[in-house]
Amino acid sequence: MTQTNYIGIDIGGTKVHIGVVQDGQIINEVRFETSAQAPQEQILGELVRHIQLMLDTADMAGIGIGVPGLVDEQQGVVHNVQNIPSWREVRLKEHLSGHFAQPVYMTNDANAFAVGEKIFGQGQPYANLVGITLGTGLGAGIIINHDLHAGVLSSAGEFGCIPYLDKTVEDYCSGKFFAQQYQQEGGALHALARTGDARALEALASYGRHLGNVIKMILHTLAPEAIFLGGSVSHCYEFFREAMEASIREFPFRLVTDRLVVAPSELRNAAVLGAAALCKMKQELSPATPQTLPL
Repeated sequence: MTQTNYIGIDIGGTKVHIGVVQDGQIINEVRFETSAQAPQEQILGELVRHIQLMLDTADMAGIGIGVPGLVDEQQGVVHNVQNIPSWREVRLKEHLSGHFAQPVYMTNDANAFAVGEKIFGQGQPYANLVGITLGTGLGAGIIINHDLHAGVLSSAGEFGCIPYLDKTVEDYCSGKFFAQQYQQEGGALHALARTGDARALEALASYGRHLGNVIKMILHTLAPEAIFLGGSVSHCYEFFREAMEASIREFPFRLVTDRLVVAPSELRNAAVLGAAALCKMKQELSPATPQTLPL
């Protein structure tokens, strides 16, 4: 039986990663530097050339793209891509469809992470989940009834922008927290925590308490069955888990938290897998259009 292949594309401000995904595994891939300061047309040309290399290797069922910016998924337009000044309004779907006889699906990168976790990761058993990316910023993707809830311009799940204490959630629950509060990068504190350094251990515990508070916000608004954590800061999970869980236990509805699963993602190359999973979800798992009942 022929395996279904998808192309997953992670477009970042500094690099692009393209992979051919088959049954949740990347079987071919290419990475290249983004010409971030170049005109829009040049960057699009580079993207097309590298996609063509992937298309030459196997039959494809679709192209999925995750982008760090606002995305009009229906029209296929990308707005304000981070760190690429010329990408303010790019008709990316139309451009790629004009070159390749493939269906093209797009969303923002945090949404793609959540879809990847749902289709290829630990999220498969759950109808309702949230995927949170913890890196230089904080983003989130929301799965409701087995489907992606992207919202207007793919902007649902921007919990990092919510006011929190004297700043925002992102200031306390991303890598910014360590730089602002401890004047060190998260990776350095993680390394120190492994040696038993008391200051580093307290920094990560403090981070966990703040993250637990944000998870309680998510429980109040969405009540998911599971929350999966990705991004560079999630690699510190063993050091912030206890404080995070203590904070979550303060949630007023014990029956909700007793059923909640919170875990770090086990996906490698989650961004590319998530973009490919978007194709699979849209083609196979999206619920059928409901019939209109007669009045």
